[in-house]
Amino acid sequence: MTLYDAACKVRENAYVPYSHFKVGAALRSGSGAVFVGCNVENVAYPEGTCAEAGAIAAMVAAGETQIAEIVVVADSPSPVPPCGGCRQKIAEFAGLDVLVTMMSLSGARHTVTVAELLPGAFGIGHMDRT
Repeated sequence: MTLYDAACKVRENAYVPYSHFKVGAALRSGSGAVFVGCNVENVAYPEGTCAEAGAIAAMVAAGETQIAEIVVVADSPSPVPPCGGCRQKIAEFAGLDVLVTMMSLSGARHTVTVAELLPGAFGIGHMDRT
């Protein structure tokens, strides 16, 4: 199963009673394992969870911390990029050259590196206190 197929499949499980905008994400970890996530809304909107965050949480819960590739899928005329918070979450677990592919259900695709997705990303190097 491709990452696109996995993201499409998990997208169907999204809990979106307010926006009705289902998003699925699938990532491949450094070991080659695939982890998926879907968006989960809450009536208190800021308490919802993005698909990318869910996939990353599943990866970390399984004991892995390296994203090798990630795909995000939504039913939109054009590919939907991760929100700002998810861009930072992806950058935490992926090298700057890791590919992030955004796709629509109709097949529209846009692929960028993490560096292109989040230029000037805040990272551990900014916390160096020496």
